[in-house]
Amino acid sequence: MAVLDDIFHFITSGNISGIPTIVVMILPFVIGLIIGYLVHKMLKIAIIAGIILVIVAYLGFFGLSLGVLKNLSDQYGPIAIQYGTLLIGILPLGLGFVVGVIIGFIFS
Repeated sequence: MAVLDDIFHFITSGNISGIPTIVVMILPFVIGLIIGYLVHKMLKIAIIAGIILVIVAYLGFFGLSLGVLKNLSDQYGPIAIQYGTLLIGILPLGLGFVVGVIIGFIFS
């Protein structure tokens, strides 16, 4: 119980660069809620756009090759993973962000 008291004392009493610690810890959670909500809404649009893209490619109006998609994933995949690990790297703040994204995605 002493560990929990120390954690709550740190969260409620300190400050980071003049900003209260609780605000610094809540901010990523709120940003995660907003991003989760937006991802959920944009996912519907992305699915419809993907279906339209497949239909247009099937009819021959647009060329879609797996080689080009593989080159794009080889080029930008490591960068996306690097930024993802950087974002989640700050564990308490990253954990709040991830929980916010999940909650925002589920309850939107």
